[in-house]
Amino acid sequence: MSDLPPLAALRVFDAAARLGNFTRAAEELGMTQAAVSYQIRLLEERSGGPLFRRAARHVELTDLGRQLAPAVHEAFDLIRDAFAGVRAQADGALTISCVATFATQWLARHLGAFQLLQPRLAVRVETSGQLVDFARDTVDISIRSGKGQWPGLTAHLLLPARFTPMLHPDLAASIGGVREPADLLKLKIIDPSDPWWPQWFAMAGVTCTDLDSRTQTRLGAQILEANAAAAGQGVAILTPWFYRDEIERGRLYQPFALTCDDGSGYWLCYPPARRNSPKIRAFRQWILAALQTDPGTDAPAVSPGSPAPPAGGRTS
Repeated sequence: MSDLPPLAALRVFDAAARLGNFTRAAEELGMTQAAVSYQIRLLEERSGGPLFRRAARHVELTDLGRQLAPAVHEAFDLIRDAFAGVRAQADGALTISCVATFATQWLARHLGAFQLLQPRLAVRVETSGQLVDFARDTVDISIRSGKGQWPGLTAHLLLPARFTPMLHPDLAASIGGVREPADLLKLKIIDPSDPWWPQWFAMAGVTCTDLDSRTQTRLGAQILEANAAAAGQGVAILTPWFYRDEIERGRLYQPFALTCDDGSGYWLCYPPARRNSPKIRAFRQWILAALQTDPGTDAPAVSPGSPAPPAGGRTS
C-alpha cells in the first residue's frame, strides 16, 4: 500500500485528464485551482515526470500522463461499480430476524401487503429465538420478544405479550369442563417451568399448585406449545391475540377471560444509526400502522373478576 499514491491526487488527475482543464477539474471536485495544482505536483513527484503540458487555457497529457490516465479512470470505474452493486443490494433487500411465533402467526400472513407497497424490495425473513448481533450478522432489523431493554438498539413496541391458559375444547370436556382456574391442574401443563404460569395462577387466586413437581418439558417457542395444545396434548399458556383463528375454528379454547401482562411484548429493533435507512423506515411505518389497525392489538388485559365462557365453548 505504501507504493500507491494518495487517492486524492489520483481523483484530481482523473478529473483533469478528462476535462483537460485544471479550473474545470477544481469546480467538479469542489476545490481551488491551487489545490488541484498541488495534488498534480504530488502525483508527478511519485510518477517520476510531468503528467501534463500546461497551455494558456488548457492542459494536455504527456506521454507519461496518457499511459497513466486510462488505468486510473478504469480503477475509479471499478470502484464506482463495486459500490453501486453493494448499494443496490443493500437497498434492494430487507432481511428480518423474527421470533417464530410472531413470524408464523402474524408476519407471514401480512407481509404480502408490505411487498405490494414496496415491489422492488426483496424481503427475507429468518426465524430465530437468538438475539441478533447487528455488527456481525447480515440482518437489517429484528422482531424480538422481551421487555424492550437491549442496550444500543432502538426498540418499538409492536404488541404486548398478554397471556392466559388455552387448550383444546375436547381436553376440557374430558374432565367435565374447566369451570374454575384450579381445574387446569387436573390436566397436563405444557411447560410448567414457564414463569407465566405462577403469575397467572396468582392473579386467578390459586395459590397451591404443583408446578414445580411436574415434568419440566420445554418446546422452545410459543407457537410449538400452541400446536401441542391444539392437538390435545395439554394446557399451554399463550398470547391469545396470536390464535384468534384457532379459537374461531374450535382448535383452541380460552376457558377464562383473565389475561395477565408482565411488561413483555414483541418489539421492532434496529441500531439507531439505521433509523433513516429508506427500507427500514418504510418497514417501520408499515408494520406500526398495520398493527395499530389490527383488531385486538391494544385490547386491555382482563381483570380477574371478568366472567368466563361456558366450559367447552369458544371465544371470538
